[in-house]
Amino acid sequence: MREPPDHVSADAVLAAVRTHWAVDVDAIEHLPVGFGAHHWRVLSAGTPRLFVTLDDLGPRHSAGSLEGAYAAAGELAAAGLEFVVASVPTREGGYTTPLAGGMVSCVCWLDGKAAGSGPIDDAHLAAQNAEALARLHAAPLPAGIPSWRPRVGPDFADTISELVREPWQAGPFGEQARHALIKRIDAIHRWTKSYHELARRAEDRPWVPTHGEPHTANQVITSDGVVFVDWESLAKAPRERDLGSLVAAGYADTVTPDWEMIELFDLEWRLDELSEYSTWFAQPHTGTASDQVAINGLLEELARPDWTHPAE
Repeated sequence: MREPPDHVSADAVLAAVRTHWAVDVDAIEHLPVGFGAHHWRVLSAGTPRLFVTLDDLGPRHSAGSLEGAYAAAGELAAAGLEFVVASVPTREGGYTTPLAGGMVSCVCWLDGKAAGSGPIDDAHLAAQNAEALARLHAAPLPAGIPSWRPRVGPDFADTISELVREPWQAGPFGEQARHALIKRIDAIHRWTKSYHELARRAEDRPWVPTHGEPHTANQVITSDGVVFVDWESLAKAPRERDLGSLVAAGYADTVTPDWEMIELFDLEWRLDELSEYSTWFAQPHTGTASDQVAINGLLEELARPDWTHPAE
């Protein structure tokens, strides 16, 4: 998130790190990066040591699913997948610890730069992605890895239809968001129906370990090559859950996808964004930088064309 959380202090986060991780640290800085979780840099004598994340609990993540995902990532890294940036185990042997209604985790600080903030626009990076994801998808399923399940229910469109009946006047973007959803309510019904039809077909596909969100913002270019971060959404699922970025950037030939499953996860991204942002703007908000990111994301997902097979 762009702003520090208002329900927990940086000092409380630092205290949790000192208590639960076997590291000598003395300072903490909030990082205005990412979206959906809060992040900090933790230092020792001025040197960055850890990247700390506080994940909220809710429909997307439970304490159990987060621990399971991070533990599974640790198992994959230990098995030789060097591009998996796994979390640092706690003193107690797990990977997360509860704090302020969420779960804290840590990874070692990486020297490198983000691969990007948008589409894959480099053939070499695309080749590295295709190779790494092929190795991930060929790996044995780690013990305790969470299973993918649809992000929204079959009644999602009906829920939105009911939610937009009354004005959203709890913040500066409420009515803009509500009217944008109303204009696309028929499309939301169509997307929801297609999504659940495809989700039923997914049950018959092979399920493998998948990262869940391997876009360029979750990749870091290091001196040893590209590595993947943010493994909180790791789950067993059809491999196409990870292939949308490569396909969208024109590199489908490197991964030979199942096109129905590509459509499934394209719909999932859209509907999950609409679910998060509709809840966001129906509730109090003040116009922060994160609110601006959210309204832009909502409008983008409502406006972008329906997915079509490249041959169509």
